Amino acid sequence: MMEVGNYAAWRNFWCLPGTIKIAGGENVSLTRSHNSNAKQWQLDTRRIGDDLLELSCAGRWCLDQDLPAAGAVLAEQGDGLRGLSFNTAQLSAWDTGFLAFLRGLFTLCAERGLSIDQDGLPRGVRHLLSMAAAVPEQKVARRGSVGQSLLFQVGAATIAFFRGVPEMLSFLGEITVSFGRLIRGQARFRLSDLWWEIEEVGPRALVIVSVISFLVGLILAYLGADQLRLVGAQIFIADLVAIGMVREVGALMTGIIIAGRTGAAFAAQLGTMQVNEEIDAFKSLGISPVDFLVLPRMLALMLMVPLLTLYAGFVGMLAGMLVSTTIFDVGIFEYYTETLRALEVKHFLVGLSKGSVYGAMVAYAGCLRGMQCGRSAESVGEAATSAVVTGILLITIVASIMTIIFYRLGI
Repeated sequence: MMEVGNYAAWRNFWCLPGTIKIAGGENVSLTRSHNSNAKQWQLDTRRIGDDLLELSCAGRWCLDQDLPAAGAVLAEQGDGLRGLSFNTAQLSAWDTGFLAFLRGLFTLCAERGLSIDQDGLPRGVRHLLSMAAAVPEQKVARRGSVGQSLLFQVGAATIAFFRGVPEMLSFLGEITVSFGRLIRGQARFRLSDLWWEIEEVGPRALVIVSVISFLVGLILAYLGADQLRLVGAQIFIADLVAIGMVREVGALMTGIIIAGRTGAAFAAQLGTMQVNEEIDAFKSLGISPVDFLVLPRMLALMLMVPLLTLYAGFVGMLAGMLVSTTIFDVGIFEYYTETLRALEVKHFLVGLSKGSVYGAMVAYAGCLRGMQCGRSAESVGEAATSAVVTGILLITIVASIMTIIFYRLGI
């Protein structure tokens, strides 16, 4: 038996072979050339009472026949019709052609508010129709409405945000509970997965972190030198670059890089697992997806982003030294000495703490969007995009809060 197809292609197919018998005794011949060796389909309509129409289907209702369109059945019926019933006692054969006809007929009845009694249909037909009706419409099947006002879009985005807040808090609670199980030694995940994630988010990200940090160090050096040169204080380029890269810019740029590189990858990985129902399989086996999938990724980023931040700071200072010694006539030894004088342990601690928090935010955003992913390929792309946006937004918010806190504490 073939699977029920989409009725869209059949609804406009108006080739009407066979005979439709209208209530009242008249036969309307709508026959085209067809296979003479196969018994043609036959459809009789009969009114039962004033508001019920019985359809009697006989013969072969198969794809090799030019079957009728569903609209032809209801076209000759007057007002007052409330429902349909079926009589298929003389039905000799059927396939997806008959199912497509019925689907189209059911759609028209739903549009007109007519009730349908399926008891007269074969059991196999009823089963296949119920299966087809049980599949929900995919969100990607049609485009969203266009031409909506800006106010409407802002309102819809606001409502979606406030509806998502409880889910975000719930996921944060699950992660907190998972860390509690980790501390007690009860978390269930493979150590090999943790080491693989550490390698993926750490050493393999060195190249892009090096390039971005070097360029940012150049920008800071040029930006500071342009102002410090006015007062003849080019030596303080070392202070600006060293403190800026170690304390703030290194952690911030590393967090943004990791959000675009690793956060999107986490969302795509978990989203694909969601599409393939692998996460449902974990739940069925009694394994917590947060422990097995989210926890290793959180730990990997919380451990490696601080180290990448420290590395980014040194690369940025190296870029500042290159600019100072080649463009602004600052000696290498002078730059080195001034850098050591400017840096304190608290600057490193601030940078490392921010890097660890930024890593946690990126992992949280990527895993959250991945676990929220729908069941289609388009949803995976949307989850990856949303993970990057959410990760950068969380990094910006947390950076502002931590900067204010450290300033108030005098750190």
